[in-house]
Amino acid sequence: MAIAVPQTTELDISQTIDWLKQKYPDAVHDDTRQGFGGVVVDKSMLVEVAQAIRDDLGFDYLSSATAVDYLGISDHMEMVYHAYRTTGGPALVFKAQTDREKAEIPSLVDVWLGADFQEREAYDLYGIQFSGHPNLKRILLWDGFNGYPMRKDWQEAYFEQEHKPFDSRWPGGWVHRAEEKNVYGKNVRYPDDIDLARLSDTSEATLYSGLGLGVDVQELESDGLQTDRLVVNLGPHHPSTHGVFRMIVSLNGETIETLEPVMGYLHRNHEKIGERNSFLHNIPFTDRLDYLSSMGNNFGYVLAVEQLLAQGARYQPPTYRAEVIRVLMAELTRIVNHLWSLGFLLNDLGAFFTPMLYANNEREKILDFFEATAGSRLMCNYMRFGGVFADLPERIHSVANLVNDKVRDYNTMEYLAQMITERLPRFLEEYGRLLVGNEILRERTINVGVLPHDLAIALSTCGPLLRGSGVAYDVRRADPYSIYPELDFDIPVGVNGDIYDRFMVRFQEIHESLRILKQLLPRLEQTKGEEVVTKVGHTPRVPVGEAYGRVENPKGELGFYVVSEGDEKGPQNPWRYHVRAPSFINLTALGPMCRGYKVADVVTVLGSIDIVLGETDR
Repeated sequence: MAIAVPQTTELDISQTIDWLKQKYPDAVHDDTRQGFGGVVVDKSMLVEVAQAIRDDLGFDYLSSATAVDYLGISDHMEMVYHAYRTTGGPALVFKAQTDREKAEIPSLVDVWLGADFQEREAYDLYGIQFSGHPNLKRILLWDGFNGYPMRKDWQEAYFEQEHKPFDSRWPGGWVHRAEEKNVYGKNVRYPDDIDLARLSDTSEATLYSGLGLGVDVQELESDGLQTDRLVVNLGPHHPSTHGVFRMIVSLNGETIETLEPVMGYLHRNHEKIGERNSFLHNIPFTDRLDYLSSMGNNFGYVLAVEQLLAQGARYQPPTYRAEVIRVLMAELTRIVNHLWSLGFLLNDLGAFFTPMLYANNEREKILDFFEATAGSRLMCNYMRFGGVFADLPERIHSVANLVNDKVRDYNTMEYLAQMITERLPRFLEEYGRLLVGNEILRERTINVGVLPHDLAIALSTCGPLLRGSGVAYDVRRADPYSIYPELDFDIPVGVNGDIYDRFMVRFQEIHESLRILKQLLPRLEQTKGEEVVTKVGHTPRVPVGEAYGRVENPKGELGFYVVSEGDEKGPQNPWRYHVRAPSFINLTALGPMCRGYKVADVVTVLGSIDIVLGETDR
């Protein structure tokens, strides 16, 4: 008997789950754990069920694939997948579980290409083998790294305790550095089968051989090789790579045949740190991810934790004024990011620093406001569970620290109104007049770095990279949060999916952010005097369960998957803290976008993705 497929696209997740359970009664069942949702899929049927989720149910966009280690709770590992429809609506959450001792789960790369880097990350940090993955190797750590650091039983050389605050720092305050208690030279661990006396790093040869170049790298180093094919390294220490990032490019003449992104030079295991911090202590760590978008990072994380807090009896949601201020900060952050991105894309094209400095001059005015409100210009630790840290100040005021310092003293609302209604629109008009029709810009970007519509979705790209390919998918509209449903704005999209379209999408998004900000000004006046933070507490008791909070950050969807074990006896720490980083996942598209173009185009294609390595590597 045929099972009817649910046709509606609005809030039909329960119908969707019922359909899956009827179609696969032996393979799909509800996740009945307290505070958890979605379904658990038998891993032997995972690929078939995933294909049905994509093809029959229309969940064409795999947003997040997260590994979790439940050692000490149920002693298994699992992968948690969040799939969405690009037409909009909430997530379908499905999970696959595996034994820790022989951790293996089928790869979903053949279903959603966007699972590629995310599965490699889970393999790298958790040791889960993904059968069928076309290129399963470490992605953030070097090949000789010992162990899988996100597992619950892994301890680093300078390990002190599982959770912060450490006893060495609190409550007595007798602080010492762990390095002082560890003999020099014992801070690195190698696998047991490595003989340090004969250590030979083969990771480079392994990396090249995995590219399928058809070139013997050892032969490339010989003097007598005569070939038109070359393997070229761009980075990691090169201005054009926007940070410590490397691209291995194989060239036939000047034409790119393959490109492999190599990251991890900045990896500091942000998520491991996050699981040792308390929930509250993680807020300033989110600032350091995409350090150009710290307010948006704060926003995504507090939304995730507030989903968990909302399951408790005492939770009070943020006030309306707090939501208005959050959106104000998020949209100003979008402008800050895009001004920087547009300026440096033009710098990559050869317009050496002039367009960037013009854009940065306007960006600084927004940072003045951030500094007056949050106390910092770049990495703002401002949002809190239940609201924001403090209300907007009456005045933007500074003091002179050095001779000839300019002292700022403005009425905050007048300053905002002038910036939003006069200064930024005037700047955008001039910037657009000078650049949008510029013949050099158009020659270097139109029909270059093309990412087709369907491939952009399949690769799980997000933000301007996805919308530049004509996909009108924006979390603020597709799965709204905060007060975005009541605001009037459009979603700019491109047509060709090339560099120029991505440039124009960001340019138009600044206009749309200004449109939103103009709607917020009267709301700020109307809510003056209202509280901006509810009484959640400094160390809130977070109920047991899982949550996925996501926001439309300037670079795309930023998501936080958080699991709480609900410990009632002591300080609360996340059991799992995972960051769905848009810079990281968007790099999946870099190779396909560069193939067939010239080596001179690589820098521009990378610049059009707009990455920050603090978020990419975490």
